[in-house]
Amino acid sequence: MNRMKKNFILFIITILGLSSCADTPKKNWTVHALDVASHQLQLTAQEVTDSALLPRSIWTGYDVDFLVRQMEQDLKVFQDSLWPNPPAEKLGKRRLCNIYDWTSGFFPGSLWYIYEMTGNEELKAEAIKYTNLLNPVRYYKDNHDIGFMINCSYGNALRLAPNDTIQNVLVETADNLCERFNEQIGCIRSWDFGHWNYPVIIDNMMNLDLLFNASRLTGDKKYYDIAVKHAQTTMKHHFRPDYTCYHVISYNNDGTVESKGTHQGQSDRSVWARGQAWAVYGYTACYRETRDVEFLREATHIAEMIMNEVKTNDSIPYWDYNAPDSKETPRDASAASITASAFLELSTLAPDGQKYFEYAETLLKNLTGEDYLAKKGKNQGYILMHSVGSLPHGSEIDTPLNYADYYYLEALKRYLDMMK
Repeated sequence: MNRMKKNFILFIITILGLSSCADTPKKNWTVHALDVASHQLQLTAQEVTDSALLPRSIWTGYDVDFLVRQMEQDLKVFQDSLWPNPPAEKLGKRRLCNIYDWTSGFFPGSLWYIYEMTGNEELKAEAIKYTNLLNPVRYYKDNHDIGFMINCSYGNALRLAPNDTIQNVLVETADNLCERFNEQIGCIRSWDFGHWNYPVIIDNMMNLDLLFNASRLTGDKKYYDIAVKHAQTTMKHHFRPDYTCYHVISYNNDGTVESKGTHQGQSDRSVWARGQAWAVYGYTACYRETRDVEFLREATHIAEMIMNEVKTNDSIPYWDYNAPDSKETPRDASAASITASAFLELSTLAPDGQKYFEYAETLLKNLTGEDYLAKKGKNQGYILMHSVGSLPHGSEIDTPLNYADYYYLEALKRYLDMMK
């Protein structure tokens, strides 16, 4: 009788277990993702704590013959752009950056997102500590990336741990970004280096969120107006008829276009993968803030282009859409993460948003698979593998990138909110 009773109980437990698995297939991979991300971020925060630096990537080198095959150009065309190979002793080790690096805000931002999703107070303490490191950036005026640096760190801190100083940091940084705006040209200047007269890169669309944020915080419409004008000018000049975009547009002083080209893509005519991700994210955000249907139309056109153009078996794009279709061509998980986050937001704004949700869900699930998600304690503490920084410079090729992790976590947060 006891044996029959035990067998019956085991049978019920098995049935309930199977039922539970059937009810929660979508939750299992997200739980795994949060588990890995929490471990990796906590490990990294502890290991670099005394350096006053922030994790950026892993040091990688390059083989010139490989670059020639990827660029499909004679070495002479891009040789002068190559950065020196790192010393052998650095290869495979964690690459750190100081607070004035354009990527400095992503690690604190990742800590804020993982705290938000897990409620882990230790991760919150790390987020506060690494965010505070960036306080001097509020006085920095040398490039447009101050939007990335401060909005991803202090912007998330304002949501999750508000205090009296955070708003001032955000507004002061927004003021500095506004100083880079030229009314005649209608854009925020990106870089102060190079051969261009007035370079504006598609990445700049990502810094507009800081201006929208500052406009809400202060009630001052100047930030909003500059963001809108920049988006409108970029929409006019950056895009080809098929909604792929150039990376760099340089303007003459009178607002006419000096040149159209690339700095990180395969060629001036190619389609740099991360640039397309910046574009769809930026115009989705602009529609969210303005409800201007022109921005929604632009975002959906870019989204359709991405879904049509990316032909890889897992939808994680090659580093450039025009790169060789070969086994050695690196994927860019950072472009996929940014796209997933953008598509999830777009799915809530576009009339036919379900297809964008499904595409984003596929990207997230594939990024959470063993081909891209690191094992705990590996990958120098980063969450995702296989991103590309700037292949034409021989820099950060097939390596983790802190912004791939940031937008992966942002996408995961958006996904979990939508599944509630």
